[in-house]
Amino acid sequence: MGMIRPIHPALSKKLVALETRKNELEEQALDPKVSSDPQRSRKLFQELGNVRKLVASKHRLDDLAKQTHEHEELVADGDEELAALASEELPALVREYEETLTDVETRLLVGDEHGERNAILEIRAGTGGDEAALFARDLARMYERFCERQSWKMQAMHLQESEHGGFKEAIFEVVGDGVFRLLRFEMGGHRVQRVPVTESQGRVHTSAATVAVLPEAEEVDLDIDEKDLEIQATTSSGPGGQHVNKTQSAVRITHVPTGLVVFCQEERSQHKNKARAMQLLRARLYDLEQSKLAAERAQTRKTQVGSGDRSQRIRTYNWPQNRVTDHRLGENYSLEKVVEGDLMPIFDALLRKERDDRLAEL
Repeated sequence: MGMIRPIHPALSKKLVALETRKNELEEQALDPKVSSDPQRSRKLFQELGNVRKLVASKHRLDDLAKQTHEHEELVADGDEELAALASEELPALVREYEETLTDVETRLLVGDEHGERNAILEIRAGTGGDEAALFARDLARMYERFCERQSWKMQAMHLQESEHGGFKEAIFEVVGDGVFRLLRFEMGGHRVQRVPVTESQGRVHTSAATVAVLPEAEEVDLDIDEKDLEIQATTSSGPGGQHVNKTQSAVRITHVPTGLVVFCQEERSQHKNKARAMQLLRARLYDLEQSKLAAERAQTRKTQVGSGDRSQRIRTYNWPQNRVTDHRLGENYSLEKVVEGDLMPIFDALLRKERDDRLAEL
């Protein structure tokens, strides 16, 4: 088709099938039984919204392909005035077509099941003692700045500070459009190489932190039996003033069947902390289920970019050389820019790699 690349036949079939699925969902949305069931209705309209976006993108692709072909014919037709005008407009058409096709390929290949969800971001200090905890705090600041760039909201759910002001553990809720789609790439080990503030000899040390990103789960995703929960109110620990230390506002919840324990103390009321703890527990239980499914799928999948393997070392932050290396890409980035939250160049490259790898599997 001249200057533009065609969509893969397998993906083209998926888009055609989505047109049918869109009609089915729109009919179901009119069913009184659906509208009277809030959970079913929410799930249906979430899927319908995603399907409508893809169908709209398909129609735009078709339109851009037609326009591009017409402009190519005008360029080859021989009329100098029309050819000049078409040549001027052609690059913008090709660029929009490629951007739209890339977005469609990514959504079809990676899937939208979790991409549009909010996320629970967990950062934990690893090897390296106080320096690892300080690095965990630096990562939290980096994500906070990235969230500001994306107009996302990042709110602390649980912070466990170290003696020198770092984070032994930090858990945040991140709310916004397409949060999980990008932040899932941060799952894994992050390594830092720099001179710690406590180092008197000026030697470079290596420390580490781990990052986990969980898709935020809704009540419709899984059913938690109250009988399986042990809920305990306790006083908060760490910095926070007299109110935090004297009031039993913190909440610890244990899910007996799995042994999962969550703790929340950042809110000033016990009721709000309980709600936050349940939110975190729901996300971890949902992640547990999804991890089992992912492990099964991984046996037949060749590529694991963004799969959430938390044992994988994904990035090294080298302070002396002002360099960040993403090991999945084998590419270097400016440390100064990355720690200020400029993560989109890395995410764009990871999305391209993931898309290309998945296309190669078709």
